[in-house]
Amino acid sequence: MTDGTDGTDNTDRTDRTDSPTLRDRLRALPVLGPDLPGLAVDAAPDDPVTLFVDWLQDAIDAGVPAPHAATLSTADAGGRVDARTLILKDVGPGGWAFATRSDSPKGIALAQNPNAALTFLWRERGRQVRVRGPVVPLGAEVSAADFLARSDFSRATALAGQQSTTLASRAQYRAAWDAALARVRTEPELVLDAWTAYALEATTVEFWASSPGDGQTRLRYTTSATPPSPDDPPSPGWTKELLWP
Repeated sequence: MTDGTDGTDNTDRTDRTDSPTLRDRLRALPVLGPDLPGLAVDAAPDDPVTLFVDWLQDAIDAGVPAPHAATLSTADAGGRVDARTLILKDVGPGGWAFATRSDSPKGIALAQNPNAALTFLWRERGRQVRVRGPVVPLGAEVSAADFLARSDFSRATALAGQQSTTLASRAQYRAAWDAALARVRTEPELVLDAWTAYALEATTVEFWASSPGDGQTRLRYTTSATPPSPDDPPSPGWTKELLWP
């Protein structure tokens, strides 16, 4: 459409000029949920596992989507950093447990450099947790049990092909996946040799919370060596300290 004089097209020029930029739209998005429990520092337990489990249970009870999803960050021998989202399998004194193929990019990176980090974000509760430390494999028995506990579809996905390698077509993947699913169903005790359960043994755990009345709070737990007594096994001690947000 033209203005009828010089042939210039003025269609929607005003709308294009006045429309918000991506930066504007990002700034307008809500960041946190409306009902935020915050972090009661004085009531924080002496160990981070207890507080983490409390927060995870709170996220589950509040209906936060995929509260067990976490970002695993790794660096390989060359210092190249990578990150991906996976699912937490368990947490306890032994660490934060997850599983993957040992021949996947993250498995290879962990073999080269076991230091890693897990990040949990529960936006609706205004809470984030960062867990850092070395990652150790949990052994063949635990790994096999984890693999067998997965659904048929999940096991077929793990068996279908080499993770992260080049794929020629979706048809190639579907044929491999269908064959893997059939194998899983005919061999229910089949375990992928490369499947490995890991635990991140935390040396630092940091809790971050935001609430309307208190602003932001950061509480960091750091391990400190605790000399064992002759009759007791070694056990980590924890130091708590507040951090500026």
